[in-house]
Amino acid sequence: MFDFVQKHRLVLQVFLALIAITFATWGIESYTRYAGARDTVASVNGMDISRREFDDQVRQQQESVQRMFGGRIDPAAFDNPETRRAVLDQMVAERLVATETSKRNLYIDDKRLSELIVSIPQFQVDGKFSEQMFENAARSQNPPLTPRQFAERLRQNFALQQLPGSIGESAIVPRAVSARLAAIEAEQREVSQSTIAAKQFIGQVKLDDAKLKEYYDSHLADFRTPERVRAEYVVLSADNLARQEPVTDEELKQAYDARASAFRVEEQRRASHILVKTKEEADKIVAELKKNPNAFGELAKKQSQDTGSAEKGGDLGWFGRGMMVKPFEDAVFGMKQGELRVAQSEFGFHVIKLTGVQEGKSRPFDEVKKELATDLTRQRAQKKYAESSDAFGNMVYEQSDSLKPAAERFKLQIQTTGWITKSARQELGALDNPKLAPNTLVAARVVAHEPEAQRKFEEVKEEIAEMLRRQEAFRLAEQEGAAKLAQLQKGEQASVIWSAPKLVSRRDAQGLPNDVLRKVVAADASKLPAYIGLPMPGSGYIILRISKVVPGQSADDPGRDQRIASAVGQADFEAFLTSLKGRADISINTGNLEKK
Repeated sequence: MFDFVQKHRLVLQVFLALIAITFATWGIESYTRYAGARDTVASVNGMDISRREFDDQVRQQQESVQRMFGGRIDPAAFDNPETRRAVLDQMVAERLVATETSKRNLYIDDKRLSELIVSIPQFQVDGKFSEQMFENAARSQNPPLTPRQFAERLRQNFALQQLPGSIGESAIVPRAVSARLAAIEAEQREVSQSTIAAKQFIGQVKLDDAKLKEYYDSHLADFRTPERVRAEYVVLSADNLARQEPVTDEELKQAYDARASAFRVEEQRRASHILVKTKEEADKIVAELKKNPNAFGELAKKQSQDTGSAEKGGDLGWFGRGMMVKPFEDAVFGMKQGELRVAQSEFGFHVIKLTGVQEGKSRPFDEVKKELATDLTRQRAQKKYAESSDAFGNMVYEQSDSLKPAAERFKLQIQTTGWITKSARQELGALDNPKLAPNTLVAARVVAHEPEAQRKFEEVKEEIAEMLRRQEAFRLAEQEGAAKLAQLQKGEQASVIWSAPKLVSRRDAQGLPNDVLRKVVAADASKLPAYIGLPMPGSGYIILRISKVVPGQSADDPGRDQRIASAVGQADFEAFLTSLKGRADISINTGNLEKK
């Protein structure tokens, strides 16, 4: 499928579960405004981020977290306002980079694409590119892709990687600056915090029906129920048909006997060699080895012309017949373990030492039983599916008033969906994938329909009241927090309860959120104690007291310069992205951002 290359440059690792640029969390609060589209979470320079697209991304993040912890945690625990906002920030950043990449005509040609793909470890077996691994990765995408479609998706992803990569990699940091930055990075600050929680003000918020009705009337579009349907469906697939008639042990045994040659593992041998140009050199090495048999590895490193194996002490690993040049192979397969022999080939003279022998054998039935069962099941599934698919389609169309006849004939279960809208995401099972897997047919019928409608004020009154209470409570918390901060900064007393102090640094946040840590380490600490504060959207206002600064030590760190350069490069790209945001037209629909 691709032209193989022997040498290629290093590439960024591609995470197959989520093919996307991974950005840090950049806040976009100052660039947001209300967007009225009901099905849009955000718009970036006219490019919409739909509610479904956003929910898909949130779900993928949750699944990644669950995989990271081996399924031992509930991913829903990470579905909170902070995480959802971080996901949206990432998606906005991706849109901005995609636009800029297009403007600059950053393109990956076919040759470069091949080089990048074959060098990705996830597509390799024993260090070599595997078309099977690549095709498996393509099929694992949601929805499944063909190899060509997957390659084009990777082409797009690599193109998007070029812009942040080129900006980040261009950073040059003088050694003196690197040492100073390392000391700043290691600097610690003793911090205590006090939180003014928004929830404590909920009881103070007074709302009358007139205010609620005013909000309802000005946001009617937010309170419409979309057109929706409920459906029932059946799935005819090769896998389901195969499960109805499992492969028997007798069939497996017959298949094993018929394929006996396929389960034969031929003899393997392991050898080391020292390649030299002349017979005299080879004989001299043999004489040395007879005096000191343990010197083979050292002699190979010093004298072998085969640089690849010389680094390994001449070791060539395990191989079977047909894998080496014939004179060398004939010599190896005619030797006894531990024996030395000289053989001549087109490459020169080989001083060979046989280091291992694995006799040929047949894999036992029990070892290949599962493999055979999978293969026979797949063959049976494809045959039964080919025999049944036309009849299934005809029956569904001919008896369109019910799925029951088709379900009974093909022993299928009739499944039902909840209410389905055009844009919001529901759990739809097989109907949730716009491209079904191969050898799969789905027949569905709409069993209920509701047109788009306006929800009445009485239905949504409490929803509006709850939302406005939260907003007003947060405003009151921010107001009180800012007042107390002003008192503290003037040296006055303020009624706050401080947490136990802890030392934080740029390397060790001690649990502080990134935006809070950035403000702490950037604060003017020339006069202590120093006080800073910031609103925490949705939760309240936080005040921080910096009571001590512990200077950092520029320790001898071999990887320091590279790490600092990487950090500076990342900062350069963040600054570049911030400039893009400043010039962009970004709007956020906060109502659709919240979980519903």
